[in-house]
Amino acid sequence: MQTSEIRSSYLDFFGDRGHRIVPSSPLIPHDDPSVLFTVAGMVQFKDALLGHEQRDYSRAVSCQRCLRAGGKHNDLENVGFTARHLTFFEMLGNFSFGDYFKEEAIEWAWTYVRKVLQFEKDRLWITVHPTDDDARQIWTRKLGVTSDRVIDHPDNFWTMGDTGPCGPCSEIFYDQGDKFAGGPPGTKNEDGDRFLEFWNLVFPQFDRSADGELAPLATPGVDTGMGLERVTALKQNVQSNYQIDIFRPIFEKLAELSGNRNLGEVQTQPSFRVIADHIRASAFLISDGILPSREGRGYVLRRIIRRAIRHGYKQDLPNQFFHQLAEPLVDTIGGAYPQLAVASEQIIRALKKEEEQFSTTLQNGMNLLSNELKHVDMGTLPGDVVFKLYDTYGFPVDLTLDICQEHKVGIDEAGYEQLMSQQRAQSRAGERFQEKDLVLALEGTESIFEGYTQLEVSAEVNDIYLNEEGELKATPELTKGQRGALILNQTSFYGEAGGQVGDVGEIRSDDSTFVVTDTKLVNRLILHYGYVEEGIFGRSDKVLAKVDAVKRQDAARNHSATHLLHAALKKVLGGHVQQRGSLVEPDRLRFDFSHDLPLSNSEIEEIESLVNEKISQNSAVCTDVMPYDQAIDEGAVALFGEKYGDQVRVLEMGRGFSRELCGGTHVSSTAEIGLFRVISHSGVAAGTRRIEAVTGRQANLWTKDHESLLAKVNDSLQTNNDGLLDKVKGLLEERNKLERELRAQSARSAGDQAGILIQEAEQLGSVNLISGSVEGGSKSMMTVYDNIKSRIESGVVLLATVDKDKVNLVCGVTKDLVGVVKANDLMKKVAPIVGARGGGKPEMSRAGGGTTVTGINQFFDSAKSEIATLSQMAS
Repeated sequence: MQTSEIRSSYLDFFGDRGHRIVPSSPLIPHDDPSVLFTVAGMVQFKDALLGHEQRDYSRAVSCQRCLRAGGKHNDLENVGFTARHLTFFEMLGNFSFGDYFKEEAIEWAWTYVRKVLQFEKDRLWITVHPTDDDARQIWTRKLGVTSDRVIDHPDNFWTMGDTGPCGPCSEIFYDQGDKFAGGPPGTKNEDGDRFLEFWNLVFPQFDRSADGELAPLATPGVDTGMGLERVTALKQNVQSNYQIDIFRPIFEKLAELSGNRNLGEVQTQPSFRVIADHIRASAFLISDGILPSREGRGYVLRRIIRRAIRHGYKQDLPNQFFHQLAEPLVDTIGGAYPQLAVASEQIIRALKKEEEQFSTTLQNGMNLLSNELKHVDMGTLPGDVVFKLYDTYGFPVDLTLDICQEHKVGIDEAGYEQLMSQQRAQSRAGERFQEKDLVLALEGTESIFEGYTQLEVSAEVNDIYLNEEGELKATPELTKGQRGALILNQTSFYGEAGGQVGDVGEIRSDDSTFVVTDTKLVNRLILHYGYVEEGIFGRSDKVLAKVDAVKRQDAARNHSATHLLHAALKKVLGGHVQQRGSLVEPDRLRFDFSHDLPLSNSEIEEIESLVNEKISQNSAVCTDVMPYDQAIDEGAVALFGEKYGDQVRVLEMGRGFSRELCGGTHVSSTAEIGLFRVISHSGVAAGTRRIEAVTGRQANLWTKDHESLLAKVNDSLQTNNDGLLDKVKGLLEERNKLERELRAQSARSAGDQAGILIQEAEQLGSVNLISGSVEGGSKSMMTVYDNIKSRIESGVVLLATVDKDKVNLVCGVTKDLVGVVKANDLMKKVAPIVGARGGGKPEMSRAGGGTTVTGINQFFDSAKSEIATLSQMAS
């Protein structure tokens, strides 16, 4: 079976058994700070499993894309060096939210494994928790697995934390034969590859209190997970995940890039395995909106990309090889994940950009590390060297560790962390303070900015600073490979300010080149950060400062667009809108503004249309310098929290539509912006909304991507743009109709049972008791309970049901009777009669897991006696 066949067979198998097929959620968990990435299929169902969220389905099945490369879920170090570890993988899972439990979960798993995957029974082994007699009996008595293959394992217990939901789990193993080392699970040799665990069935059925006591959950759940790549490797009878069909096109491309090496050699070489895994992780992260950066998820992505690039360097692959692997990846798996195909161009651009940045320092960093490894003392690379490799040459610490381990050398992690802590403490404000100190040392000097009218300026080097372990230190010269900052007497480079990022480009002399990677403005001084690519730079050198014209123009488009956007927001939403922050980059813009409510789709469309209307008018962007007070009197918008001098620069565009104070760079006419498209809108804080948008070429690419996606949707639904909305509405109406019919049928049944029980109510003193047994299991019991509660003004409702040979109970008390009968106290006293346990509040309590079905009548009799006594005491 191919990977795609296994994926679809699993979804179809459980879909045929009443499970809602739920699409994979993104790799970035929604509103869940406990994990950095989606690490398992249950992440998107976490609240439903905990009972915190009610969904319109109680059974679900999914194939979830997952990533384990950060925090406590981190497989990065093992990837490439074992047969099974991957950073990115797909997890198949089926879930129950208070619906079915162990019996169905285990039986269906066995059926799928035996009938669909057609694994031989003699190859399969099972583990259970020593206390889980129910699971053991299902495996042995009902399914006929011999008892010697159902092994007690103390690790088979799942917890979400020190307290809260938890429960036993049951794992399925496959015996790969004696060509692999290792023993059965539970033996001293269990860590070998022979007996491979491929499916874990988790049964959250307890609530652990702070004192460690386990109380049964009223609605236990099911959470299973099976690694798609792992089970595919078993089915395809190959020795590692890297040899399955979906990896083959990537390895074929790697074989081609490495000079047509043998495919088998490439598939088993650890460096190539690392690269093949990391292109999958990188591409999916980028498709989910993460880009390489210096912090958070973006830094994890950067670590993954740079680790792959270094392994390519180790195998003599050509420069900028990594992005070339995106195409075979998309061709292989894009059908299952259309967003990957839609974002393919963005993926390639982001990977290529990161390769370009790292390739400039990789060789110098490797030279430094190689030299240091020759002089390592006590088998440990000093922490200051590890830090320098990170800070100066862009080597993530785990990349340095990988290289050191290959030389059987450790790293001084404590020393490195100490230096990192010092750097973190400085923060961005601290960095600014350092730059301001630099300005004070050069008091009386300033850089003249000529970039409003010129992209190339002849200048002279005034001062030079070496970036030594994160600190700028004055130096007479910078030589090839060194990083630092240049200060010129005049420049065309715009220094980061007002939300617009600093320019990039080159500073050249006759035989030397300084690559500018960032530009910052501090007071009147412009600092050009970067590194010497060729030659030497010294004070008083005559140079040519040349800005990257394409990126400057793209940034100018986005900056002018933010002005039009700001004015459009005021026009559509109201004059209360104020800018709260912005980011203007060549590739995109981000605009934060004050507004209390989420924006509707119609508001977004109106805002976008208004901006594009002003762009199409091709009006001139006019600038004027005037006194601050005059600018304000004439209606110019000053930004909240921004400091202005006596003289300010006023930008007007759209024939008076927008008029703001601004020192940034802009287009000369609005038509140069091209197209404006809003790509996302969200809330970032109370009373603050955020819009992200693209313009020009990026807007055209974004539009093209979405048109492509729309075409694919039309193809899938066999319709066209004109009929698409009606088609989707028809499908939704059909689904809603079926769900309404199902609810109506269930409500009629519940209503009938509720009516009978209400008619048979008993008066016990001042208490009206509605009680009895309900057919249909826990879900039906709760529907009947809700029906009764909605139809009575006063009373105690006490119901029982038998669900899969277990007794489940519910008790409800109307507010007027809580002083007489408390549901939780009553349940605590009488539920043990049927062996049930639970908890709740005075107005409602539930218990479950009762094992004494024959005790139900005694349960009701004891409850009635207790209620009568309580009623008499209260009268």
